[in-house]
Amino acid sequence: MERILHDLRLSETITPFGVGAVVDVLGESLIAPDTSWWDRKSAPEISCDRLLARLGPGGVLRQPPSHSGRAAKDTAHLLYWRFPAWRFCEQCTTLSKITGTYKGRWNNKCKCGGALVPMRYVAVCQKGSHIQDIPWFTWAHRGHDAGVTETVRFCRAYKELKFVRSSQHGEGLSSLRVQCNGCKRSRPLSDLVSKESLHRDNIRCTATQPWEEPKPDHACDHRLVAVQRGATGNYIADRLSALDIPEERPQSEQNTDRIRGHELFARVVDDNGGPKAEMLAEMIADDLGVTPEDVLTIAVAGDDPADTPLLDLKDGEWAAFLKKLDCGRDHGVGDFVVDGWKMPADTTWPSALTDRLVGVGQVRRVREVRALRGFRRHDAEADLIPAHLGTDRKRLPIYPAVELFGEGIFLRFDENRISEWENLPEVRGRADILVQRRKASQWAHRLDAPEPRFIALHTIAHLLIRRLAFASGYASAALQERIYANSERPDHTAGILIYTAAGDAQGTLGGLVRLGAPDKLIPLLLAALNDADVCSNDPVCIESDHQGSSSLNLSACHGCALVSETSCETANRLLDRQLVLGGGNVPGFLDTVLDEVRRGAIV
Repeated sequence: MERILHDLRLSETITPFGVGAVVDVLGESLIAPDTSWWDRKSAPEISCDRLLARLGPGGVLRQPPSHSGRAAKDTAHLLYWRFPAWRFCEQCTTLSKITGTYKGRWNNKCKCGGALVPMRYVAVCQKGSHIQDIPWFTWAHRGHDAGVTETVRFCRAYKELKFVRSSQHGEGLSSLRVQCNGCKRSRPLSDLVSKESLHRDNIRCTATQPWEEPKPDHACDHRLVAVQRGATGNYIADRLSALDIPEERPQSEQNTDRIRGHELFARVVDDNGGPKAEMLAEMIADDLGVTPEDVLTIAVAGDDPADTPLLDLKDGEWAAFLKKLDCGRDHGVGDFVVDGWKMPADTTWPSALTDRLVGVGQVRRVREVRALRGFRRHDAEADLIPAHLGTDRKRLPIYPAVELFGEGIFLRFDENRISEWENLPEVRGRADILVQRRKASQWAHRLDAPEPRFIALHTIAHLLIRRLAFASGYASAALQERIYANSERPDHTAGILIYTAAGDAQGTLGGLVRLGAPDKLIPLLLAALNDADVCSNDPVCIESDHQGSSSLNLSACHGCALVSETSCETANRLLDRQLVLGGGNVPGFLDTVLDEVRRGAIV
């Protein structure tokens, strides 16, 4: 096989050029096969127990084969498969399929010497996430028009197929035609993109990926749809990332263990909700400093620790950050080094901000591991195709992963203040707009629940990223967010992590972490709020509640709150300036901060 030498960044091998992705490289169209095709000797293993536990048992994280310097013959490389196989000649317009080799290598030139160009349309399964070539010869000789004669049906002129452009048939897809010189059949591509066109032509899904062998005994009942091979919907990566930190158990889990270990807890379970159970629950609550409701809830759920669901990745990270904030200066030398700061009571900064921002962490070093679990095609509700499709059960499945090192800033907000604010009827009503749209969308349920605290903290993170891009030395696209905002879990979270992570030293230059000191961070945060107070698209933006993809943004646009989609956990969705700065009858979480500054609280 003739090799194509092309370098990718290591992080690009996870997404957007990961397993199952269709990629254009040097004029050719390629697709990445699953990890069972990888050379394990050149794919080093990556350790991250927290991430592996979330991905599922019986797997291993491996970094894609990589090299430093120029590529050579024996350099570790990543295999890609040519797809689609049907190509047409730029000179003679012959439409052909790869069927042989020339001197042991694929020949990517036509007999006339012209370069072969891959066809722009492929067939994608609507719900099964399969992708395949369109059988152009079969398609060209089918249809329901008067031109499908007996001669056309029984035509076997496989080498006479042409892909031509005819100005006699107008513009657009009607002018692009697949033509057979044997039976003189000509069919426009406009017939291909019509609804259910492949189904009407009896072209069925093969239930495979292009690199897989045919599976006659595996049928797929879903219908095919013709799409352009470069369409973004052809590849929807299911990626998961985790910070490599010492796993900390949230306070709710520690309380659960203490309650189950109490000598009276067994009697609460035995009484099964009777009058003695309530009395005993109060006694346990007094001894351990918890509420009787917590004791009764745990008793109803059972006392088998194995039934406890796996801790969410962010729950463990939140607990680890809180522990670091309480320890002050961190003299550690590992992959998780955080200097904790508490906001002083006698600060000269506006109290409307310092009463809500209770802790800041300078994350001097953090390690992030990103892994690809699988992918979907065409529809976010389609079947998930795992990254490893190998049939050898003796080998553990491989999840493509990369480790990135960086620095960041962690902000913790006061739980009592944010709980009091988000329970206001006006705030709930504003957030419910996004709640209802998330429910109505077919794919938005994959996003975080848009409760008021999440929307507000998410928007604050975007505003701060836009400001930090001017002061930190990093571009906006190099900064990323991680939002800890959930009131439905046992341990409520209310915090933001803004960090940079790269596969080399670029993400640890110190330009971001030095801005995490309160005397530098507070002015930056005030400047970010001031920038967002007036948008260039106001008053349209601030009065809007239908912006962004699927209207999942309220008062937020490119002029005030949006950042690079790669920097955002939700791809620039679930944002609203009103829940931060206020607007109309909606009180913002930080709506009085700028007023206090402008009244001369600070000079």
